[in-house]
Amino acid sequence: MTVIDAIRLASARLREAGIETPEHDAKLLLAEAAGAELRDVDKAILMGSALEYDETRFQGMVNRRVKREPLQYIVGHAPFRYLDLQVGSGVFIPRPETETVVQAGLDWITQHGLMHPRVVDLCAGSGAIGLAVVTEVPGSQVWAVELSPRTAEWTQRNLAHTAKQYPSIASNYQLEIGDATSLVTLAQLDGTVDMVITNPPYVPETDVPEQPEVRDWDPELALYGGSADGTLIPERIIERAYRLLRSGGALVMEHDITQGDRLVAYARATGFVNAATGKDWTGRDRYLFAER
Repeated sequence: MTVIDAIRLASARLREAGIETPEHDAKLLLAEAAGAELRDVDKAILMGSALEYDETRFQGMVNRRVKREPLQYIVGHAPFRYLDLQVGSGVFIPRPETETVVQAGLDWITQHGLMHPRVVDLCAGSGAIGLAVVTEVPGSQVWAVELSPRTAEWTQRNLAHTAKQYPSIASNYQLEIGDATSLVTLAQLDGTVDMVITNPPYVPETDVPEQPEVRDWDPELALYGGSADGTLIPERIIERAYRLLRSGGALVMEHDITQGDRLVAYARATGFVNAATGKDWTGRDRYLFAER
């Protein structure tokens, strides 16, 4: 079967299953089955040339995607800023909007000329935030906290994978399995941290996601914010961050597009100053920024 035919047939199946980007997904799965890049598939289609791929593996991956399993779980990895993170069942897939949150944190670190910032990543998940910081800010020290032992296995896996490319981070990144909202977690750092960057669970419990890829596959522990409006856990994260941060330190926390005003008010009530809502690349309210 030619590459064009394979993509056409797979796309038709994915479209029928309700996939929003059937052609793109089919190409990406075929690239994975060929051990190639997406551009190689595009080139083969454009030139009408052949591309060797594992047909059995390709069809198996298409079958999984038809069942609305996330594309990233199927291929086993997901991009995040300059990293390629391993993902699969049991870990939240990093989203592009979280890259905005990291950028806001890095901009603040740069503006304040911090050469060796102490950074905490609460609710680490795949490790995306903390690993982005420790690889993009030479000399930084990162402490990450993850509640789920199963998810923490992915964090450790990504630390090991990333350390192959950035060997120096092995001693600058520490992971603790524990409750990010607990006063005893990282208590030894209280009052000494320059920045807390976090993407906690924040989806309102009354707003179950419509996408099967999110609703049925992302870990519930990483999704729902613990209350009808989803702000219970974010508010506890604000309280924990306040204790961790030194005077003048900053919190950057991702949140739902409906929660900006409430969380700014809560941060101010907790004692933060300069609290404001930041927007993601699509112009939606996406994160809280506040200074202690």
